[in-house]
Amino acid sequence: MEEITRKSLLYKSGLGFWCINHVQGCSHGCRYPCYAWMMAHSRGRVETYDDWCHPSLVANAEELLRKELERMRNRPENIHLCLTTDPFMYGYQEVTGLTLRLVELINSYGITCSTLTKGIMPVELADSSRFSPDNTLGISLVSLNEDFRKKWEPGAAPYSNRIGALRELHDLGCTTLVHIEPYPTPNIINQNLSELLETVEFADEIWFGGWNYNNIVKEYADYKKFYDEQSAIVSRFLSTRLKILK
Repeated sequence: MEEITRKSLLYKSGLGFWCINHVQGCSHGCRYPCYAWMMAHSRGRVETYDDWCHPSLVANAEELLRKELERMRNRPENIHLCLTTDPFMYGYQEVTGLTLRLVELINSYGITCSTLTKGIMPVELADSSRFSPDNTLGISLVSLNEDFRKKWEPGAAPYSNRIGALRELHDLGCTTLVHIEPYPTPNIINQNLSELLETVEFADEIWFGGWNYNNIVKEYADYKKFYDEQSAIVSRFLSTRLKILK
C-alpha cells in the first residue's frame, strides 16, 4: 500500500465536530457519487477516480496525532473517524490496523471516538482494556440487496458481513449505530425500508437521510414526498422500539 505524509491530521469539520482522515482515497469506489472524491479532485489531491480508489496511508499519522493532542489546551470530547475515507476499509488490514492504534491513542487522552464504515468493524473494539466503552461504532447501510451494493458500492463489504460484525460488537456491550444514508428512491431500487430497519433493530442509534449530489433522485415523481414518508417510517419504528425497551 502506498504511503504519504501530512503536516496536520486533526481538524474541526464544517459540520462542527473534530475529525481525522488518516488515509487518502477509498477502495470502496462508491458511485453515489462520492462527495469526498469530488472535493479531493477539485483541490488537486487526486487526478482520476481510479487514483482515488487506490488509497494511500498517512505514514506519520500516529506521530502527528500525538503531537496535536499534546499541544491542545482544550481537547475535544469526541473525534470522528472519518469524513473523507473509511477507517475499516474492506480488504485493507493496514488501514484497520492503523485505525485501531489511532482510536486507542485518542482514548488514552480521555477522548471518545465515533467511527463510520462500509467495511467490517473489528471485534477488537470491544476490548475495554484498550478502547473506551463510550466509543460509538457505526456502519453505513442503505439496502440489503447485494446487486445494489455491487453497482453502487462495488468495493465495500457485503451487507451481511457489515451487519454481523456490528451485531457482535453490540452483543459485547459496545454502543452501535446504523447510518441509512444516502437512501435510494424507488427508481433506483424498489425496496422495503421497514425490512432494513428490522434487520438492524439491535443498534443503539439509527440515522436516516436522502440521496444527494445525483439528479437521478429527482427523476422520481414526488421524491420529496417519498423522503417525508420514509422519515416517518423511521420515526415510528424508533418510537415503537423505545416503548418496547421501556
